[in-house]
Amino acid sequence: MLSYLYSQRLLMAVQTAAMLPHFLSWVVVSYFLYAFLSTDRGFFNNFLINMGNNPVRWYQNPDVWPAILIITHTWKAYGYALVMYMAYITAIDQELYDSAIVDGADVFQMINHITLPMLRPIILILLILNLGNILNTDFGLFFQATKNSGSILSSTQTIDVYTYKALMENANYGYSAAASLLQNTVGCFLLIIANYVAKKISPEEGIL
Repeated sequence: MLSYLYSQRLLMAVQTAAMLPHFLSWVVVSYFLYAFLSTDRGFFNNFLINMGNNPVRWYQNPDVWPAILIITHTWKAYGYALVMYMAYITAIDQELYDSAIVDGADVFQMINHITLPMLRPIILILLILNLGNILNTDFGLFFQATKNSGSILSSTQTIDVYTYKALMENANYGYSAAASLLQNTVGCFLLIIANYVAKKISPEEGIL
């Protein structure tokens, strides 16, 4: 949608606003999140109280945290991907769109037959890289943003958090090393498989 904006000032403003969260540390983000989820002074609980409902103890309710973590991670990370996709879209030859318009193609047809096929290389590259890190979670998100609350460990206990706690709290170096080895081994295996599949789809694409 941004690629169809005629106002360059609006486009730059949206890109800047989308990219800004990428440069914020998880410590800063955790305070922003706490301002929304605090039991006594949080924005959401104040809204619930004003509507006549009881406040929610967010940091003691593990059921809501999968959605909160997904939304928070998407808000912080999508700006970086946005810049990469916009760079690829900008590099697409404009004559392809002009020819499609002459042939009577509408916007959705141009997206399906021009934009998305031209974006396939970057889609495959990001897919391969992300699959390689599928077991590696953002430690700051799962540890710092959740305030390390023990009540929600069922939703926030990932391999990275477990490794950190096993190392720092219990000095269990064996379990920490085994967990890290498992992450790297599975990640490497998935990366190779994803790269193999990508080359089967298109022999010219892939990162290995």
